[in-house]
Amino acid sequence: MIDVVIAGGGPTGLMLASELRLHDVRVVVLERDAEPTRFVRSLGLHARSIEIMDQRGLLERFLALGTRHPLGGYFAAIPKPPPGGLDSAHAYVLGIPQTTTDRLLEEHAVEVGVEVRRGCAVVGLSQDDGGVTVELADGTRLTSRFLVGCDGGRSTVRRLLGVDFPGEPSRVDSLLGEMEVGVPPQTVADVVAEVRRTHLRFGLGPLGDGVYRVLVPADTVAEDRDVPPTIEDFQQQLRAYAGTDFGVHSPRWLSRFGDATRLAERYRVGRVLLAGDAAHIHPPTGGQGLNLGIQDAVNLGWKLAAEVAGWAPDGLLDSYHAERHPVAADVLVNTRAQMFLLSPDPGPQAVRHLLSELMDFEDVNRYLIEKVTAIGVRYDFGTGHELLGRHLRDVRLTRGRLYELMRAGRGLLLDATGRLSAAGWADRVDHLVDVGDGLDVPGVLLRPDGHVAWVGDDQGDLVGQLRRWFGASAA
Repeated sequence: MIDVVIAGGGPTGLMLASELRLHDVRVVVLERDAEPTRFVRSLGLHARSIEIMDQRGLLERFLALGTRHPLGGYFAAIPKPPPGGLDSAHAYVLGIPQTTTDRLLEEHAVEVGVEVRRGCAVVGLSQDDGGVTVELADGTRLTSRFLVGCDGGRSTVRRLLGVDFPGEPSRVDSLLGEMEVGVPPQTVADVVAEVRRTHLRFGLGPLGDGVYRVLVPADTVAEDRDVPPTIEDFQQQLRAYAGTDFGVHSPRWLSRFGDATRLAERYRVGRVLLAGDAAHIHPPTGGQGLNLGIQDAVNLGWKLAAEVAGWAPDGLLDSYHAERHPVAADVLVNTRAQMFLLSPDPGPQAVRHLLSELMDFEDVNRYLIEKVTAIGVRYDFGTGHELLGRHLRDVRLTRGRLYELMRAGRGLLLDATGRLSAAGWADRVDHLVDVGDGLDVPGVLLRPDGHVAWVGDDQGDLVGQLRRWFGASAA
């Protein structure tokens, strides 16, 4: 029997599959499309996702193909310098098109033993206490212990489960595509700069060889989102906003997106779970969508692997919903707010002006950037040290960098006292005693996703948290 079937071979599904393979879980990824998409929805990775790539030994691949950008101006495109004192060794945005991210994640997944099947659309599912049966469009049936729907905003898995997806429908649409232009680059730059003084949902970005990424507000909200826009639609809207269509022609791809915000009521129904856009959709403001899905995957992966392996403590798998649902709800709030601030209407512009003034305060600027980058996420693990529930930034230890020690996706006990022990959990938790001076607390227990599960120096307290997150002792 397959351990886990993942519906959807985008960044969330591929990252989840690789996380599961760290723990020898047999995974099959079912991707509806026969070929990788050419659409470039996302343009980069934020700090928390960059940290995750570093923790899994993937960052060098991404750095080689991406461009580092300063972390300023990412909240509602309000132009402010990067805030100081961000709690990350990777306080930048890595510009990299989603098509490249998809390719790198798929290559890694295949390297670690994930089976990716393309042209396989899920059309039915059923589950019982023993597992999940998945029916494909060609009549094939697969049986697995668990199924995870990572199949996008119009998720088939979510629909088949009957999970409600409440929220707000799109009120505005945008057209997005790649195409050639017929005017000089300086003309494009001058006109775009003028239009963006009042319309921030407008832009033409050069990709090279006369090809531009074009973004322009649509005239209406589409009733059928399966029907792509035409080059004539782009020409019409460009003329409406810029007074010229820039001579656009020869499109590579054309698409549209809306500002709908929806959040699944439940992330788990029995042996079926939801992650990424299947669990939440929101406007693309701040570039958070792909990153949110990758972070879902890393939160879920080790917990689902523990369930498959049989050592998961009670409630561990349910903590995926408990932790990630509020994070997504917060992203929906901040993207709604950003969309409001992008409106050219007088009311939103007045609020935008006021917020811009507030962001001159360093703490306000930092707070908003921490939201967009997700380095401000803190899971509710109860009362305790200020680090509890947060990610731990990369620090230099005696044996090297912290993130280099997290490649296997296991728990990690950093012990500056030399008196702590995780001996009964040695198959799930690594123990590092000689930590050097990179740690300013006596002991830290890190979960496989990099979040701090415990801080202190009391062995009794530590044992309680080891049991909470890593199950019964094997000793």
